[in-house]
Amino acid sequence: MMRKLLEIVCVLLLAALVAVPFIQIIAREVIGYAIVGAEELTRFLLICTVFTAYPLVVASHENIVMSELLENLPARLRHALRFVIVAAGLATCGFLAWVAFQNIMGNMRGATPTLKIPFWVFMGATTFGFAGACLVHLFQMRRPDAGSGSVAL
Repeated sequence: MMRKLLEIVCVLLLAALVAVPFIQIIAREVIGYAIVGAEELTRFLLICTVFTAYPLVVASHENIVMSELLENLPARLRHALRFVIVAAGLATCGFLAWVAFQNIMGNMRGATPTLKIPFWVFMGATTFGFAGACLVHLFQMRRPDAGSGSVAL
């Protein structure tokens, strides 16, 4: 259920990411006026799309896991290396989620220059993405030898 909801949110973010520059181009060429803040909104949507989708990437084992190397190793070594990869991913994502959260807490009054998007909203996608990936890595820690199958979110 959570995975499907996250997939829908990611598709909607991607659609908006494509639509905003398209509308900006049409507005410039047809109407002759640029839409104020379209570039900032596009940048915001790109950040949201990338980081919101990151837990899905981790759950699908599409991030860096050295699968070609792993497939050619003996079973014991493969299991140990998978555990190290998942543990490193867990530590890295946990640390980055914590840093992003601390960054938000230290700059609660900040906002983007043109559209005045609050900084906590702007950085919230980063925090969400790394925290979500951290949770996925926690699930993978229970079964580090699951291979390339996806983890249920």
